[in-house]
Amino acid sequence: MLDYEKLDVYRCSLEFLSFALRLATRMPKGYSYLGDQLRRAATAIPLNIAEGTGKVTAPDRAHFHAIARGSAMECGALVDVAGILGLANESEKRDAKDLVVRIVSMLSKMCLYR
Repeated sequence: MLDYEKLDVYRCSLEFLSFALRLATRMPKGYSYLGDQLRRAATAIPLNIAEGTGKVTAPDRAHFHAIARGSAMECGALVDVAGILGLANESEKRDAKDLVVRIVSMLSKMCLYR
């Protein structure tokens, strides 16, 4: 098992990615760019967590974890947009946002130089 696979934040980011990929397929014609953006942002979270975990110095790790945090924040906004478009019901939206809040919280702590 690789170091990043042991992290709860990594597992949560994969869970969110799974949701995001399903949600992206629901984007109506004319909004495919939102699906693409959601796929990219959601994919960037676990990838940057993994890359950051592999860095040797604390500032390098914090940099990649901060990028992952920014992508997670973007995903939260994209879930809001999906809700406005009627593509996610209230339960899905709440669960997704709860997961994003959890991810952001963990990444915020990981962004601190240790």
